[in-house]
Amino acid sequence: MDLSESARAVFAVLAAAGSATRPQLASLAGLSKPTVSSAVVELESARLAAHSGTASGGTGRSAAVYGLGPAAGAVLAVDLGPALTRVRGCALDGTLLAQATGAREEAADVVREALAALPADAPLRTVVVAVGDVTAPEQEGAGVRPATAKAGPVFDAMAVALPPGVPVHLENNVNCAALAELHEGAARGRRTFGYLRIGVGIGLGIVVGGEVLRGANGAAGELARLPYPWDDGREPRHEALEEYIGARSLLRRAADAWPDEDGPAPRTAEQLFALAGEGRGAARAVVGRHATDVGRLAAAVTAVLDPGLIVLGGSTGADPQVLAGVQAELARLSWPTEVVSSTVGDLGTVVGAARLAVSRGVQTVTEAAGAKH
Repeated sequence: MDLSESARAVFAVLAAAGSATRPQLASLAGLSKPTVSSAVVELESARLAAHSGTASGGTGRSAAVYGLGPAAGAVLAVDLGPALTRVRGCALDGTLLAQATGAREEAADVVREALAALPADAPLRTVVVAVGDVTAPEQEGAGVRPATAKAGPVFDAMAVALPPGVPVHLENNVNCAALAELHEGAARGRRTFGYLRIGVGIGLGIVVGGEVLRGANGAAGELARLPYPWDDGREPRHEALEEYIGARSLLRRAADAWPDEDGPAPRTAEQLFALAGEGRGAARAVVGRHATDVGRLAAAVTAVLDPGLIVLGGSTGADPQVLAGVQAELARLSWPTEVVSSTVGDLGTVVGAARLAVSRGVQTVTEAAGAKH
């Protein structure tokens, strides 16, 4: 496949638009109408674009509408979550083609299920895998894998289901969720914000100027590395802050504070928050303290980034009962910062990974088509 520069530009614009007429493509690509017409012919010949209908213009004349062709292909997004694996297959215009969900230990089967649902004639352009681990900027290609035991073994078990030769890109799961909030969630219309995820672990997705900030080591936002505790006679321990704020310690604190007359202490965070929602005093006290702790962490984030907006996500962070306490503590300790709850929920990571996969898939097609130019 060998395309002119203008055809590659029109393909990228068509993928972003989903469908468009030739005049619309000319306007979006900043090219002349004759140039776009030639580019469309190229794309149709390569089956990268196809006529998909007609649209009536203001003068009463109809114009041909084009969409992506069957050779444009598809991409795969995989969220290797702490409990579940979520997979989405999408066309290069973002259209959802397949999705599957299953247990973390069944990741390979979940991937196979999604792959089987993709159109048989659609080449797979790229795979984005969201992992709960640091991902270095250079971590992409056919032989990539996570660097640590946090995500390495489950990635290896999943990777056997991926077709050989397809580019694979790793991205941090919190960064993916931040992208979902930026484009489809609570941060739409905001170019700079922090996505603070609180659940089993803690993490921060940093968006500056509409782009995720990854850092020199791919470790920007790794809040678990903040020194904690930090006081006279107390030595900071490795990832001690994550241990303190994470869901396991939250449940231990609930168990320690639970009165005998209230029956068994909650065994999951969901149970704890449900009991707090029912007005149980002990549960409300534990959740209130948790909100204060998250507010202090948000104040630390604000002191460094001054993001203007913090989106709270994660299995405990996104619960509506946390929001007011975080807002109050952040207001007490720092300057004015808007705090809102996530609106993309548990699907945020796979949604963001799919968006990233689509972008990389389009890039894969255009780079391959221009390799001979």
